[in-house]
Amino acid sequence: MPVPWSIRLARVLFLTLAVLIGSAIAAGYRQPIWNGTLGGLAVGLFFILVDSLLGRFTFRDFSFSTFGLLTGLFCAWLITKIGIFDLPWFLNLEDSSSLKSVIEICIYACFGFLGITLALRSDRDQFSFIIPYVRFRRDASEGEPMLLDSNVIIDGRIPKIYATGFLSGIFVIPRFVLDELQRLADSRDSIKGERGKRGLEIVERMRTAANIEITIHEDTLHENEPVDTRLVTLAREINARLLTNDVNLGKVAQLRGVTVLNFNDLARALQPEVCAGDEFDLSLVKPGKDKHQAVGYLPDGAMIVVNHAATFIGETVPIVVSGMTHTSAGRLIFAEIRTPQV
Repeated sequence: MPVPWSIRLARVLFLTLAVLIGSAIAAGYRQPIWNGTLGGLAVGLFFILVDSLLGRFTFRDFSFSTFGLLTGLFCAWLITKIGIFDLPWFLNLEDSSSLKSVIEICIYACFGFLGITLALRSDRDQFSFIIPYVRFRRDASEGEPMLLDSNVIIDGRIPKIYATGFLSGIFVIPRFVLDELQRLADSRDSIKGERGKRGLEIVERMRTAANIEITIHEDTLHENEPVDTRLVTLAREINARLLTNDVNLGKVAQLRGVTVLNFNDLARALQPEVCAGDEFDLSLVKPGKDKHQAVGYLPDGAMIVVNHAATFIGETVPIVVSGMTHTSAGRLIFAEIRTPQV
């Protein structure tokens, strides 16, 4: 993953500061300046190397590990305070005070390590169980982030809908979703390849858009689980809404308490309700059951039977809804040709 320019700038400034401090220390102790310069350069490069090794270590991981470290050190402190080192057999050992210090250091180191590893394996819900009133949630005014899956990215409607203002918050794309799009783009199947390339183009368009904030989440946990399972788990961990067009994935996410946004549900909700007396223009496409009838369709697929309109098939005519009925196949709407008012 390329290093952002801001981090590169911070590293250069830190390395310069380390060299200046090393030179100042050498001058203060009346040592050759170049010794301090080399020493500061070595220390600066060491910490830059450590920083590069921690490239995938996020602030969330740091928070979890700090909490785990404090928990482990507290447990170690309890063990050292229960009086083991005050037993006569221990006090009679040769150089017991030095041995006590060594054992305490080992206990603190071991429990601190175990605390960190246990915390890094935990998720947000486990922390909220330990600390019931701390939910690690974002400020409500910022809006919860939106986690994207591959289907909704390939769909391509995100930039247009976001421009309308109906979506808010940061878009989060997991690294494994990008890997899935890349696998599709590299597929020998032409259809899959086109879908993958389209998804990568949409991601690039979103990344370069001035009004869209997008971040790539480097999630290395649960690598052996299916992609859908990892999406739901990640949405719970970062308290994100899941934006998807996959109906089954949405149902599973809702069962696990994740807020799901589906463009298809939104499109159905925006379809206008038709009732008796409504007037609009309709394209007539085929004959009806009776000879005098013609049939047209609404955008949601509902069929409209227009009486006395057989001669207008293939045209768009003004109609007025006269009634409707619900069948096993859906809504069946009846209408009449609208006559102009005299």
